[in-house]
Amino acid sequence: KGISYAIIAAAVLLFIFGLVIGKYSLPVLALAIVTMVVGSMPEGLPATTSVILAMGVSNMVKKQHVIVKTLPAAETLGSVDVICTDKTGTLTKNEMTITTIVTPQATYDVSGTGYAPTGDFSMAGKVIDPAAHADLTALLTAGFEANDTELHQEDGRYVINGEPTDGSFLTAYYKAFKQEPANTERDLMPFDSNNRYMAKLAKCADGRTRLFVKGSPDKILPLVAAAHADFDQGRYLKLTSQFSVQGQRVIAVAEKVVPNATTRITPELLSEGLDFLGITAIIDPPRESVITAIKQMRRAGVKVKMITGDHPETAIAIAKKLGLADSPEAVTGAQLAGLSDEKRRQLILNADVFARTTPKDKLTIVSVLQEAGNVTAMVGDGVNDAPALKKADVGVAMGQSGTDVAKDAADMVLTDDRFARMETAIAQGRRIYQNIKKSILFLLPTSFAEGLVIVFTILTQQEMPLRASQLLWINMVSAITIQFAFIFEPAEAGTMDRPPRKKNAAMMHKHDVFQIAYVAMLIAGIGLWAFDWLTANHLTDRTTASTMMVNMIVLGKIFYLFNIRTNTLALSKNLFSNPMAFVIIGIMLALQCFLTYVPFMQDIFQTAPMSWREWGLAILAGSIILIVTEIDKIIRIRRQRMRGHGAFRSVTKTQG
Repeated sequence: KGISYAIIAAAVLLFIFGLVIGKYSLPVLALAIVTMVVGSMPEGLPATTSVILAMGVSNMVKKQHVIVKTLPAAETLGSVDVICTDKTGTLTKNEMTITTIVTPQATYDVSGTGYAPTGDFSMAGKVIDPAAHADLTALLTAGFEANDTELHQEDGRYVINGEPTDGSFLTAYYKAFKQEPANTERDLMPFDSNNRYMAKLAKCADGRTRLFVKGSPDKILPLVAAAHADFDQGRYLKLTSQFSVQGQRVIAVAEKVVPNATTRITPELLSEGLDFLGITAIIDPPRESVITAIKQMRRAGVKVKMITGDHPETAIAIAKKLGLADSPEAVTGAQLAGLSDEKRRQLILNADVFARTTPKDKLTIVSVLQEAGNVTAMVGDGVNDAPALKKADVGVAMGQSGTDVAKDAADMVLTDDRFARMETAIAQGRRIYQNIKKSILFLLPTSFAEGLVIVFTILTQQEMPLRASQLLWINMVSAITIQFAFIFEPAEAGTMDRPPRKKNAAMMHKHDVFQIAYVAMLIAGIGLWAFDWLTANHLTDRTTASTMMVNMIVLGKIFYLFNIRTNTLALSKNLFSNPMAFVIIGIMLALQCFLTYVPFMQDIFQTAPMSWREWGLAILAGSIILIVTEIDKIIRIRRQRMRGHGAFRSVTKTQG
């Protein structure tokens, strides 16, 4: 809008000046002013920006398995500096497997991995029959019943429809017993992130009604202690800590025989106490690709914060395996709730790992990070992640394990559930931003140059060197055609070795504005000088001179394209990094020949054939743009090297 207002204001002043001097007739002056406005406006910018975004999004789908639902999110990815992510299924393989079961009577080891119901139960190193151990049978049955997940085969592999933790109990039960228990469900209390347990009321095959409960030990163990004064709660809390330090999730399992007339699960029913069955240690190994991705994220200036509902020691153990945690402690949701706003803010900004969190905690963490000026991405897959996904600058859901609610709330979806895709998505976002900026740096000076030609001509009271149709050709055909080269431009070398740009940082810096100004004046100046020199010395007629001027300006744009394509020197090894740029240049040169030599085009645009000598002069004049801008780039590179910054790679390193 600012550019448009400035151009219109300049056009009004120029029109008034033209009327005052009386050099031009009203129709000629009006046509010149309208042409100046049209020529100076970068009409191709919105279209090119949209295509760059669309092509970037298309590449994410085809090459990175990332679906971006909104185009602005693709560009926002480039400025993300904090990623908040769930643990299970995101940083880990999402293949929860029960490895150890501890009951009041014995300790059992379980073999097998994943959700396939294959494996053995052993005690003290010897394989046992689970059915021969009443304590183990009771725990496996309770874990199976306190469940709302389904296990089934799909394309030859076992998958779950529900929570991974629940799936591990189904798998363990089927490893032990090949058929479901003959129990009838009466009521179900789903898992709640505040209570951190789930319960099912069922009429069992023995005729008794039981309440089956499984959940976090720090919630289940007190309920057991309420009914059994002699219960050794400390022993199981210690075991929970030991398993958690190893990176395993610990789930406690209990039951209660209730009157057969009971049909609903009530808080009172639970608060009266439970009979303890045991605890299970569940492993979900980290994804190897995540470790590499986190290292690359850090190099790129992107922090990764893990937010999980797990036990703090489990969260820290996994974080250490991933190379994520700088501090040896995890911040819990309860800790955040008990702090003042300022202390909570400082803790959130400095912590890497958050445990025992609720959906409200996740939303708070994302909000605090945004208020501190961070561009935040939230990665999650569950219903409880939806508020934070919606709040984040970029919400990212999992395509395979993610719920529909999470996918609807997110801006993008990782179709293969690989967190490592975030690295390539951010790199693609930075590439999109780079190419949008390059297209602006290209289009603005080349558009302004056309306006300057008319401004200078009217101010000096000369005859218009270019026809309106010729200016429209330069603006509408050449600029837009050449600009499409940026759609295919690859990312700059070292893109992921630099920190992200700051939130709300200006796209154009002082030197960018200076470059836009001097390139516009250079293109306009060379064209006007060549036209005046050719006509003043009677070296050619005005039609041929204006044709040469059109070709000089277009060739100047082509040479400028080589400069603006890369932050390194134009003739470096990056010269051929974008083959489509040469295809587009070839198309543009063919169009210029079409404009210059085809009779009906000559009639429309008032052009004339050019000799080889005249083409040589046009090429020489256009190459001046490349020479000047490359000298400017060398100066900038050397200044950056002297300051010790990495915005530009050194000339020697790039060419070598």
